Amino acid sequence: MQSLHIIAPVLGLVGLAVAGILFFRLRSASGGDGKVAAIGAQIHQGAMLFMRRELRLIVLFGVVVGGLLIFKDPWESLAFFLGAAASSLAGWIGMYTATHINVRTTVAAHEQGSGAALTTAFFGGSIMGLTVASMGLLGVGGLFLFFGETEKDVHVIHGFAMGASLVAIFFRVGGGIFTKAADVGADLVGKVESGIPEDDPRNPGVIADNVGDNVGDVAGMGSDLFESYCNSMIASMAIAATLAAGQWDLIASNRVDLMFLPLALATTGLLCSFIGISIVKVFSGLEPAKALRTGTMSAALLFVLAAAGVITMADVSLKVWVCVLLGSIGGITIGLATEHYTGGKPMRSIADSSKTGVATVIIRGMAVGMMSVVIPLAVVALVLIGASHFAGLYGVGIAAVGMMATIGITMSIDAYGPIADNAGGIAEMAGLGKKTRSITDALDEVGNTTAAIGKGFAIGAASLASLAIIAAFINVVKLHNEGFQLLLSDPKVLTGVFIGGFVPFLVSSLTMTAVGEAAQSMVEEIRRQFREIPGLFEGTGTPDSASCVRIATDAAIQRMIAPAAIAVLTPVAVGFGLGAATLGGMLIGALLGCVLLALFMANSGGAWDNAKKYVEQGHYGGKNSEAHKACVVGDTVGDPLKDTSGPSMNILINVMSIVALVIAPLL
Repeated sequence: MQSLHIIAPVLGLVGLAVAGILFFRLRSASGGDGKVAAIGAQIHQGAMLFMRRELRLIVLFGVVVGGLLIFKDPWESLAFFLGAAASSLAGWIGMYTATHINVRTTVAAHEQGSGAALTTAFFGGSIMGLTVASMGLLGVGGLFLFFGETEKDVHVIHGFAMGASLVAIFFRVGGGIFTKAADVGADLVGKVESGIPEDDPRNPGVIADNVGDNVGDVAGMGSDLFESYCNSMIASMAIAATLAAGQWDLIASNRVDLMFLPLALATTGLLCSFIGISIVKVFSGLEPAKALRTGTMSAALLFVLAAAGVITMADVSLKVWVCVLLGSIGGITIGLATEHYTGGKPMRSIADSSKTGVATVIIRGMAVGMMSVVIPLAVVALVLIGASHFAGLYGVGIAAVGMMATIGITMSIDAYGPIADNAGGIAEMAGLGKKTRSITDALDEVGNTTAAIGKGFAIGAASLASLAIIAAFINVVKLHNEGFQLLLSDPKVLTGVFIGGFVPFLVSSLTMTAVGEAAQSMVEEIRRQFREIPGLFEGTGTPDSASCVRIATDAAIQRMIAPAAIAVLTPVAVGFGLGAATLGGMLIGALLGCVLLALFMANSGGAWDNAKKYVEQGHYGGKNSEAHKACVVGDTVGDPLKDTSGPSMNILINVMSIVALVIAPLL
């Protein structure tokens, strides 16, 4: 099978070429003129300004971390820089694309109708999805050609995962702070205080809010899933490389083939994503939700069937295929559970509680968020025990690969959401009328659901990927410390569990505080402009949107450093200060804390958001009713939970785990 190893990076190049063709085809469509084009340009310029400042900070941080890695292994340091570059490029491409396609989605909705608008938004998201998958295959697959075919050198690839993780925490945390500072500020002054509609052009914070959708939900989510995608493959390779004789040969005839299998499965997943994306195009005349779901489910089914053939060709036991199946089913189940709690009966119960005010909305939303944790955690537990039964720790890693393999279409649907949301905002600000806004609202409603599902999927994927990395960490430490074990009866391990338990709460507090303080500054600025700019509230004045973009950018750049430093430095301090056993315990405690908090925050926030939209559709008095005002407050509370602190947990546990894996040989 070694002659096939080149397929992964080659298909990565093909995927990037397809993404490029899609971009230039979409770019050739009309971007509107006059007010529509001007609004689109403002959003694009704001997003690019933020991205440039963020990348400068990442370069400084990366040079320090990558420079220190040189003393461990120069090749691993090179892999670190490649991982950081790949993740940064994927995020930049996604951001650049989304801020060009959003306005074209608006024009398509206005001039051609729902089907054309859906196709434009989805293919815009597909560029991000294909870029994430392709960059992963190109980076990990290229490094495997040089370092993966010998067991002693595969550790070099761990540097790639660490580089991707470092960029991810900056993109996710920074983007989350930006988007929610703008969103909360714009909503509090606009909808709550002034009673003007969402995306009203009089509101100075609206442009910053639309910029935030891109920096948080396109670049941020893309880097999040890119990290989990690469980490699941790299962790599986590390486990295969460190399995003892008598373990790996029970499921494969060749250790190198076992190491390459994650890449082979991911390559197959990208091919299935191509097909799934094409299916969405074919069914674009249906309701948006049906078209997107048909494409996603088709890609997942095709992948599971094709995976059996790939595993057979690799001369690997079909027990490993069962692990792939478990991972795929687990990902779909978590997504459906998330959809139920954020868009089904539990969400409607929050809307119903708005009849009695803000307090009951908050209480019911928290209860829904807590209940929503049960099914995903149970699914992860079942996948863990099932995969380990069939193929040991390697099976856990392969289950994570199975969950992430069709990321090409999964990320496409997720990135579609903010593009559709921006399209609605542009339509409102440009005054294109109710017909156009009704089309973009329908697309946005589906986008809210896909975004919630995407967050649930990302959390499940991050948890399995992190479990696989922790397993690889244990195996690597065993190679250097014979008899090493993590025992709950060991006080060192328990000490680590408690340390790991508080880290997610510390990072959540920092990110929530950052959003709150930045939102305060945003509120004061918007109030000032309403007071001081003549005719602004009456619609004759021009808002200073650039100042709001600067406030959100400054807050994000300043406040993302502490969470990133905690994620990188905590494993180093615990590992070298308290030992490998304490570090292992810390990873376990942090994993549980991160997953619990991430699910609770993402799902409660998503349910509050959709409850607000449910009332806006005319239920319980509709817009501007007392019930609506109560739901707006609930949505405002949920915003930093679902889009800043919650998503940060995925990155936090993966960064801590991969840093631990990189330093494991030194402990």
